[in-house]
Amino acid sequence: MTAAPHPTHDAAELCPAGRELYERALREGHVPAETARAAPCLLDFGLLHPAVDDLHRLEPVAPTVALHRLLRLSGERIASERRREERLAETFGPLIAAQGHDPASGRTPTLTLLSGKERINKAITEAMADASRELLTVQPRARFTRERVEAAYAVATRRDQALLDRGGRIRTLYQHTLRHSPITVAHHERLRGDIEARALDEVTDRLIVVDRAVAFVPADGDGGLALEIRHPAIVGYLATTFDRLWRLATPVFPDATPQPSLNGVTPRQRAIATLLVEGHTDAVIADRLGMNIRTARVHIAKLAAMLGSQSRAQLGFLIGRSGILDLDP
Repeated sequence: MTAAPHPTHDAAELCPAGRELYERALREGHVPAETARAAPCLLDFGLLHPAVDDLHRLEPVAPTVALHRLLRLSGERIASERRREERLAETFGPLIAAQGHDPASGRTPTLTLLSGKERINKAITEAMADASRELLTVQPRARFTRERVEAAYAVATRRDQALLDRGGRIRTLYQHTLRHSPITVAHHERLRGDIEARALDEVTDRLIVVDRAVAFVPADGDGGLALEIRHPAIVGYLATTFDRLWRLATPVFPDATPQPSLNGVTPRQRAIATLLVEGHTDAVIADRLGMNIRTARVHIAKLAAMLGSQSRAQLGFLIGRSGILDLDP
């Protein structure tokens, strides 16, 4: 009687045969190679590998190491999809803009490509002028000069206060590196009304959602292009994403909550450890966490010293073995 073919499945849905064999390998330290015929998924997902001294035996990869390897691969696929999304936006943006507003139908375009910082600011100001309920914003660390950031805050302060005066509320998400930024703190202290801010190690790219009716997102890397979105489903999706990030974030204004450490490991060290295991460079880690590269390298050096690492490759291994990434945040 021919055995049933092994079912196709994702690593997140490990089949019963694979789970049983993997747990056996963890208990016994190895399993015979022929037993993997019942669960070839374990080799495909990198959960088992041939023993160096005996190719007829299979040894288990530590669950933490296997997990972070799979997460890294997943992250690479997500990054690839994001690049594809950017290319699609670049391709279809001019076509959307060319479609424009149809006076005969009276309909407003659901997606509009805004070109130039002056045009983008004007569109945001117009949307804010009509707002009466709520402003949601995600503000990652700006890559601009101090003068440009101060000018942007000056414009934003007028718009924000006008909304607050109309009884609206403002919720802003920052990166933790901006918790103590003098410019950011001063901006919040100048405003009067229902305003709160929270922070995460990593946030999405810049996002503005006005009254859950219109949203603005970047359409390029330097702030020269933006998408104005008025499609209810898309705006609702962005607002829901913000809400979920908001619940995970730490309050920073009006009352700051200190970031707790777990077993002596700070949230910042944990965030850096996660990105190191995923294989990112110092520059990428600094960008993702909103800090300069020198600061990132100082944190990485402290992490290496804490774990006794002598090299970058060893550091990733020691992080996986240490259990740092298994601590509940």
